[in-house]
Amino acid sequence: MAEKRDYYEVLGIERGADDATIKKAYRKLAKQYHPDMNPGDKEAEKRFKEASEAYAVLSDPDKKRQYDQFGHAAFEGSGGAGGFGGFDFSGDMGDIFGDIFGDLFGTGTRRSSSGNGPMKGSNIRTRVRITFTEAVFGVDKEIELLLKDTCSKCHGTGARPGTSPQTCSKCGGKGQVVFTQQSFFGTVRNVQTCPDCHGTGKVVKEKCPQCSGSGYVDNNKKISISIPAGIDNGQSIRIREKGEPGINGGPRGDLLVEVEVMRHPIFQRQDTNIFSTAPITFAQAALGGEVKINTVDGDILYQVKPGTQTDTKVRLKGKGVPSLRNKQLRGDHYVTLVVQVPDKLSDQARELLLRFDDLTGNSLDRTKQEAQEKHKKKGFMDKLKETFED
Repeated sequence: MAEKRDYYEVLGIERGADDATIKKAYRKLAKQYHPDMNPGDKEAEKRFKEASEAYAVLSDPDKKRQYDQFGHAAFEGSGGAGGFGGFDFSGDMGDIFGDIFGDLFGTGTRRSSSGNGPMKGSNIRTRVRITFTEAVFGVDKEIELLLKDTCSKCHGTGARPGTSPQTCSKCGGKGQVVFTQQSFFGTVRNVQTCPDCHGTGKVVKEKCPQCSGSGYVDNNKKISISIPAGIDNGQSIRIREKGEPGINGGPRGDLLVEVEVMRHPIFQRQDTNIFSTAPITFAQAALGGEVKINTVDGDILYQVKPGTQTDTKVRLKGKGVPSLRNKQLRGDHYVTLVVQVPDKLSDQARELLLRFDDLTGNSLDRTKQEAQEKHKKKGFMDKLKETFED
């Protein structure tokens, strides 16, 4: 069996840390390694259990005193973690897990002690598709969603007009039920949302015919979205209180809009920089001159230097993508110049090109001449060997 790590090391704290430090360290690790945040990750599950076991000991004054004096040996022979006598998650641990699950599912608020206080509604996720240029400069979009509104007939109670919701008999109106179970830590006392009233503390006996007892009706809504300049593919925009309705008077959840940026036929993006290629002719590369380069701001004329080689990189400063934090700051546009070789030549162009080659070193005949010179330099035995090999 693998040796257990020191509990202080597990939580990443120093010995002598106070209760607030211990709780803060565990809260961070529990959120990071919680199984719901890492589905199927056995290593994360192991880390989560390890951190929870460490917290269960160090947050308890008696167990912490024993551990500080005897280490892990203080609990040997008592069933390991289960030998701690069971953990009560309705207190401090319950608060921590309330925070964790609030973050996981976007509730954003913790339940009141009665369990049926105001709660923020769930977040809604959707996606919007924009062009590469729209992502660079920003754009306003309008999307259509099916959102829940308070039922006009029952005013959100879910009960038939003339009747009222009744106190839930399962949880006694608390909105929460308590149950115990055996786990890695021993006997665990858990508090969960009442399955009958869904945390409201009330149940509807006679349902409203318009909303079927939900208290809400679905309506198509058009929502305007301002997409900022510089947004990248996969990033999201949060629109406050455009999500699901809250419970017991709580605020609506948020609308999270994920942005999908379409590919551009010419440009590629990396952070705030743009990359592309631009073709230039042989004459432009050799003699220099102006070439037209496409940018997100439109076409520009760039002066190519004489003797420019293919794959030469050009930097167009400030022609990239604006920073999300400061629109006045923009990245750069890097252009790779590629010399294009004509695949068809007229007879006159061919003759001129041959004349050019003759004037610049006769590269076409150079290889043949070098081979002939090499053959002349060979000795008698080398020539005799080549003759027999042929």
